Amino acid sequence: MKQFTDQLGTTHTFEHTPSRIISLVPSQTETLFDLGLEDELVGVTKFCVHPFHLKATKTIIGGTKQINIAKIQALQPDIIIANKEENTLKIVAQLKEICPVWVTDVLTIEDSIQVIRDFGNIFNKRTDAQKWIEKITFGLTDFQEFIKSKSAQKAAYFIWANPYMVAAGETYINEILKLNKFENIYDSNPKYEGRYPEVIIQKMRIQGDPELVLLSSEPFPFADKHAFELGRHTHHARTVFVDGEYFSWHGTRLVKAFDYFKVLHNTL
Repeated sequence: MKQFTDQLGTTHTFEHTPSRIISLVPSQTETLFDLGLEDELVGVTKFCVHPFHLKATKTIIGGTKQINIAKIQALQPDIIIANKEENTLKIVAQLKEICPVWVTDVLTIEDSIQVIRDFGNIFNKRTDAQKWIEKITFGLTDFQEFIKSKSAQKAAYFIWANPYMVAAGETYINEILKLNKFENIYDSNPKYEGRYPEVIIQKMRIQGDPELVLLSSEPFPFADKHAFELGRHTHHARTVFVDGEYFSWHGTRLVKAFDYFKVLHNTL
């Protein structure tokens, strides 16, 4: 009998190592795969695109916000991996009737490392988990040395259009922006409430006037017309299309993210 506590403080008891896993979060699906748990993964979401072949070899149980309960029940999972931000309380409550639901809550890089450590403990993959943690720790130290010589830049990170929405404070994205010395003009902005507020782009100049406008590749497909529209409401800000996976995916994705950020800075 083993007990583990998730990032919401919920303690779970397992009589044996869970061997049938459903993942409701793309970044966590990738992390489970990287820990050598492909065979144990029985169900994933339609957004779990890394590695790509999983969508063809595993049962698709819906998305992150809408799930197929019948499919999940039929898979007879030992554990379901969810995330506080990605999955609703209603979904988690429904799934708890089927099996234990492990919920992550990731706001910092240390939180992300803890996810890997927890997975290593739960699924008896401690050695694999430690190897990934060491890779992330090395990459982080190396990137922090790289970024020392870069000047801070005011930035706005957009995730949606019609209406325009941004990543604000108390988000993992905001922590990654800080790591890159991008000063988020919507971090703790009293004009807007929530972690991903709708913003009035016509007021960008007086509410921070960013030097960089970052347009995420997900979840909204930004196009040149959006870059042009946003640029009109700044004093000559540079608008950059960025890979949202590296700014918003936690877990083992961080290992690749540091190299991506270096390339991004070298093009600015």
